[in-house]
Parts: sequence; structure tokens; C-alpha cells
Amino acid sequence: MRAIPFLVLAFVLCGCPEPDEPQPAPSSRASIPFDIEGTLSFVRGTDTLRTIDIEIADTDSTRSRGLMQRSEIPDDTGMLFVFPAAEDQAFYMANTPRSLDIQFYGADSTLLNVVENTTPYSFDNVLSEGPAQFVVEVPAGYSRRIGLVPGDRITWTTR
Repeated sequence: MRAIPFLVLAFVLCGCPEPDEPQPAPSSRASIPFDIEGTLSFVRGTDTLRTIDIEIADTDSTRSRGLMQRSEIPDDTGMLFVFPAAEDQAFYMANTPRSLDIQFYGADSTLLNVVENTTPYSFDNVLSEGPAQFVVEVPAGYSRRIGLVPGDRITWTTR
């Protein structure tokens, strides 16, 4: 008779996630729509590598939310984060269901580094390699597809 309660307890414990383990958002949740607020170009020398539509995160609230809870990010779109000053930046992927490339740019809009293929729902820090004033998030693999390298620049316009 003692085996039955133990088996029930073992069954219950095996089905429970770890308490600190990030959990994916339910698939029934609607994705936050993408709101195009401008365009951003990736530039090398005098050549434009590619231009994308962007949302702009330039307040504490919009920077905190970022691309969280976005199950879909349209092709050739991204988010530009604008900070008041260049500082070492740390991002994480909590509540972000899509893998991203996170690009860090200095105050002069020059690329410092890219962290490619971030892990969805991760609380691990994604760090800039130096003071960054601008950060761009695009779908995973995008930076490599367009051949982005440190020293490339960004320019943007708002609508």
C-alpha cells in the first residue's frame, strides 16, 4: 500500500517544471502587432547594404518591452532602441518567443558587435562590447545574411 502514494507523488513531481525555468507564452496569446515608425539603413562606406522598416523604442517603457511577446516579426523589419547616452548595454530574452540578432552601436552609429541567434525566453545577459547608444533587434540570422561586420553604420528616418 505504501507504493501507491509514492508512485502518485513521483508522477506529480515529474510533470512539474522547475520553478525558475522560463516558460513559453501560451500559443493562444495574440502577437503584438508591428507598428512601423520609420526606416533604418545598414551602411558600409557609401553603400547601403539593406533598408528595413522599424519600430522605435525611445522611452523607458518601450525599451523595457522591446520585442517581447512577438510571435511574428515581418520580413525586413526590426526594432531600434535609442538610449539617452552611450553605456554598456545588457539585454535578455524573457518573454521573447523568437530568436533574434541583437546589434550594438556606439554613439556615432557604428556597429560594435552583434550577438546572433539569441535563445528565446532566456534570462542570460546579451552584452554590448563597449558603450552603445543604439541597439537594433532583427530576426535571427539577418545580420549574417546581409554580411554585417563591426564598423558598419546605421542611419534612420522617422515617419
